[in-house]
Amino acid sequence: MANIAIEKKEVTRDLESCDIPYYVSEFVERELGNDYDSLGKLDGLIEKLSENKKHLEEQVLTVSSEVPKRIQNALKNAEDSKKSLSQLLEEETVLSEAISSHLLKAQPWMEDLDVLIGQVEEIERHLAYLKWISRIEELSDSIQQYLMTNNVPEAASTLAFMAELDIKLQESSCSHLLAFVRSTVKFWHKILKDKLTSDFEEVLTQLRWPFVGPPQSQAFGLAAPANAPEVYNNLEMLFCQLLKLQTSDELLTKPKQLPEKYPLPPSPPIVLPIQIMLNPLQKRFKYHFTGNKQTNVLNKPEWYLTQVLMWIGNHSKFLDDKIQPILDKAGSSVNAGLEFSRALVMLILEKLAADIPCLLYDDTLFCHLVDEVLLFERELYSVHGYLSSFPSCMHILSEESCFQRWLTVEKKFALQKMDSMLSSEAAWISQYKDITDVDEMKVPDCAETFMTLLLVITDRYKNLPTASRKLQFLGLQKELIDDFRIRLTQVMKEETRASLGFRYCAILNAVNYIATVLADWADNVFFLQLQQAELEVCAESDTVSQLQLGQLASMESSVFDDMINLLERLKHDMLTRQVDHVFREVKDAAKLYKKERWLSLPSQAEQAVMSLSSTACPMLQTLRDRLLQLEQQLCHSLFKIFWQMLAEKVDLYIYQEIIMANHFNEGGAAQLQFDMSRNLFPLFSHYCKRPENYFKHIKEACIILNLNIGSALLLKDVLQSASENEPLKPSQPSATAALNELGVYKLAQRDVEILLNLRASWPNTGK
Repeated sequence: MANIAIEKKEVTRDLESCDIPYYVSEFVERELGNDYDSLGKLDGLIEKLSENKKHLEEQVLTVSSEVPKRIQNALKNAEDSKKSLSQLLEEETVLSEAISSHLLKAQPWMEDLDVLIGQVEEIERHLAYLKWISRIEELSDSIQQYLMTNNVPEAASTLAFMAELDIKLQESSCSHLLAFVRSTVKFWHKILKDKLTSDFEEVLTQLRWPFVGPPQSQAFGLAAPANAPEVYNNLEMLFCQLLKLQTSDELLTKPKQLPEKYPLPPSPPIVLPIQIMLNPLQKRFKYHFTGNKQTNVLNKPEWYLTQVLMWIGNHSKFLDDKIQPILDKAGSSVNAGLEFSRALVMLILEKLAADIPCLLYDDTLFCHLVDEVLLFERELYSVHGYLSSFPSCMHILSEESCFQRWLTVEKKFALQKMDSMLSSEAAWISQYKDITDVDEMKVPDCAETFMTLLLVITDRYKNLPTASRKLQFLGLQKELIDDFRIRLTQVMKEETRASLGFRYCAILNAVNYIATVLADWADNVFFLQLQQAELEVCAESDTVSQLQLGQLASMESSVFDDMINLLERLKHDMLTRQVDHVFREVKDAAKLYKKERWLSLPSQAEQAVMSLSSTACPMLQTLRDRLLQLEQQLCHSLFKIFWQMLAEKVDLYIYQEIIMANHFNEGGAAQLQFDMSRNLFPLFSHYCKRPENYFKHIKEACIILNLNIGSALLLKDVLQSASENEPLKPSQPSATAALNELGVYKLAQRDVEILLNLRASWPNTGK
């Protein structure tokens, strides 16, 4: 076996010169190894390998015998397919020739058949044409028969059916047939309309229509004389019959249209019976408000506007109580009152379209017209329930030349109003100065008048029909706000030397009030809708950044944000100037207090009663006087900002210029704490519950300076250990924890060390 092992190593080393393949030797080594006992496995191994060899030989024989058979089958199938294809091609050729021959023979027949089919189709068209004519003539004869028997309702129904046939034939190219149908409809429509109109007007006359006075003064109308039931039955019957003529009337009557420059919304024609009811009122309107009548004057638009409102009011009860039930019974969705109002408003629109060009460049007349129209619209919507989807006076005012003139006049009169309000003697005085609970904002008269002006402008344009027109008015409001801000800034600069004076404070109150109101308006539904409209316009024009678009879309900003930011900046600048002024006075008054001999003051035990340092009196008196003065002159929110800003400055000043600049014995530290906690802090206790929280530097410095000796020494050790990065003892707290335990949170560790060193009385510890 040793020899075998040696030989195996040699085989491994020289594979190229060995006759046994490497993988064979590897296999033998893996199966037998160096163990002599494993030689007994040779018989089983040889037997297993022989079986594998035999199995592989059988597979090779099987595959070698099957492959030629498969190839032969495939070749045979291919030959069969080729023969089938050839046979199909031959059949296709024969069939194609037969079809071509048949088509040649059938060609004359097809030509003859096409001629016959064309003749049949033409005859069918003629027959259909004749059927339509016959149908129309039958309907016409029926109408004639109904009229001869005085059966007007059936005649009206038949005419309505004929009108529907007319509508169905509109897509036909048979012009003569269309003309025949239309002329037939027109013929019978005129006869029926004239007859029904005459009867209907007779009933209306019996009802004393139209009502020229209020409902309570109407002679009949809603009253109930003996023949009232018969009259109302006739009214209902004729009204319903006239309703049946609506379709034919719309076909034949072209509605009166205003010029295309007026952007009126599409609206259906007025229903025929209400048109007839309106005829006498339309005649009255044209008689009084057109031509050379004394009632037709440009400077009195309120005459015809008021007249129309009176007519609507006088007839509303009759329309609701008597006409609306008839419409409901007939299955109509028309509202009688609104239909009546819509027809009368169209008279107003025609009148405005005729008058406006005549007074467009007379500011006084034009402004008066706009004012009266807006009052008319307000009453029309609020009292009579007019719908915003209907044509209105705002559509006339939205016409380009008229609208631009309106904007110009609005701006002109607004600027004049601003001039007068700022030059008024009471411009800076609050209207409610004597009413405490109303005068919280301490708003000067000019600011309140200006915001009222903006509110009035909003009310004037909020019913405009399109968002683009509203946005133009919003732009005008922004211009006016910016102009007023600039005017306030100019007046403020004149008052800069008296920054604590009454007028300066009034200007500051005005700025704060305007910014507050604009912020409130930003959450108003109307301005939120304008913000959405502005977003859509900006998105289309690409005039703003994606960030600004995102802010607008997420409602993070508002339409007044730019104005509010400018006003807030002005407010902050003015408050800062006031705080700086008062702070300078405080510093001047504190000069003696800075020079106080803190090192030589008697201790608390040596004094019977602690009293305020005499040198602190001027400083505290100045603070008190200015706080009282500005509390009276500034509104609550502004004064709160003012005293907090002032407290912050005073806190740092006393801390840096007085405390950190001096050394303190025990008496000095106690006196400082008494001056601050019993005198300075209480000055601000009227404005908050814990004023010491606004003087954290002073409060914490007093804590450090007034620590007893033992606590001060311990704190000094802790801080010294922390600064030298020494490891803490098991029971020793960290520097931050030690300071927090004493109530020191604001001061830094280094500042506390300095304060401890400012203490003059330290025991001799031998260090």
